[in-house]
Amino acid sequence: MVGKIAHIGIAVKDIGASTTLFESLFGMPPDHSEELPDHNVRTAMFRMGDAAVELTQSLDPESPVARFIAKRGEGVHHVSFVVDDIEKELMRLKAAGFQLIDEHSRPGADGYRVAFLHPKSTNGVLVELCEKMTG
Repeated sequence: MVGKIAHIGIAVKDIGASTTLFESLFGMPPDHSEELPDHNVRTAMFRMGDAAVELTQSLDPESPVARFIAKRGEGVHHVSFVVDDIEKELMRLKAAGFQLIDEHSRPGADGYRVAFLHPKSTNGVLVELCEKMTG
């Protein structure tokens, strides 16, 4: 089943400037930053209790994040939820009629496997499922 919120993803044009902005807002630096070539993004993660805020900058003008910014501007991009078994959850949600962007999970940021649900089936919200990788 879908569990707690893992993070809220915010699409940004400039990760450096946005990191500085959110450092000022939160009064602390990000806990973790990384580049994800498979997703064509660079991220900065601010832990906030049990959840986090993830800044995401596109590294490719044709990536989903770049297209999102071109269409809607910077802002909330997705909400990510923790699941215990991501592959089982994807099968359950597909059977329940949700449209999947990812039929199977793939490596994501911060040691998680991730998969996305299409916003057309979730009231316009891009939903990410994530499961912590072991080992």
